[in-house]
Amino acid sequence: MATACASFYEILGIPVAATSEEIKTAYRRLALVCHPDVAAVRRKDAADQFMRIHAAYSTLSDPQKRAVYDGKLYRNSRPLTVVSSGFSSYRGRNWETDQCW
Repeated sequence: MATACASFYEILGIPVAATSEEIKTAYRRLALVCHPDVAAVRRKDAADQFMRIHAAYSTLSDPQKRAVYDGKLYRNSRPLTVVSSGFSSYRGRNWETDQCW
């Protein structure tokens, strides 16, 4: 199982381009194993793990929520641009940094 900071795709064990049917299948497969009523005897963190699985499913199964999540996921994972000055986090000037306050 993925760590607490893993993406919803990693939690469900599916590719980013998964269809709604693949998402549903992955959720049901994990729910059979990780649901607190089923796994309570075997594992103490079953409720927390199932809540993460359910959050991933509820987000990825709704097309609008999935689009918002994917936008945030790709925006956060975008690499920084490298400029010739060697400062990798510097993206150049823009109207926000050019203002005289």
